Amino acid sequence: MSENETISEISNLIQSSLPKLVAVVDDEPDIVELVSLNLQKAGFKVKSFNDAEGLFRFLKSTVPDLVVLDLMLPDADGYEICKYLKKEEKYSSIPVIMLTARSDEMDKILGLELGADDYVTKPFSPRELVARVKAVLRREEKPQKTQKIKISDILEIDQQKYEVTVEKNKIELTSTEFRILKLLAERKGWVYARDQILDYLGVQEKGVLDRTVDVHIKNLREKLGPAGRFIKNIRGVGYKLEE
Repeated sequence: MSENETISEISNLIQSSLPKLVAVVDDEPDIVELVSLNLQKAGFKVKSFNDAEGLFRFLKSTVPDLVVLDLMLPDADGYEICKYLKKEEKYSSIPVIMLTARSDEMDKILGLELGADDYVTKPFSPRELVARVKAVLRREEKPQKTQKIKISDILEIDQQKYEVTVEKNKIELTSTEFRILKLLAERKGWVYARDQILDYLGVQEKGVLDRTVDVHIKNLREKLGPAGRFIKNIRGVGYKLEE
């Protein structure tokens, strides 16, 4: 192991031992207090906000490990906040759990399509929300066997940096799109059913949300351009990645 690799490994170990910082954004003080208290009891650091303005001021100086985001804020729409976070390079890898009173199926689908990592409806169990936060962060922290995956001579996936390049040009993906691509690329030629992909993403209510996989794949292919052809649709089954 080189000196740089040793330093990087030590740095990663130090970072993994520090309490994770969760930003909680909700305009209901009781909800903020409830969520914050339960997250702190579970060992998390918490920074809470009652509006989008406070969150964005905070983001100028600090990048949290996860955001719990209410969709109905007084000064901004939660969907637009999520969309912005996932498009900005500095914030795109931050997991987002949407917290809302909206329980309609299309609301959930829209949130997931915008890159949200999970969706919790009010009223909710604080213990369940803490469990969801832990589950999402575990997915983000899983150690990688190899840092880079190369497909043909045009597509490269850097698992450590969460970066994808096609013909050496960086491609901006949401965290959900990145994880789907990574899943398919890690075992080239393996066919993954939609349910398997949703299980990997940690998405609930798979029967309702199966079709969101097709939307993510469509968006992923478009963003990958010439490399999009590597993602194959196996009719009636699911998807695979093949050169």
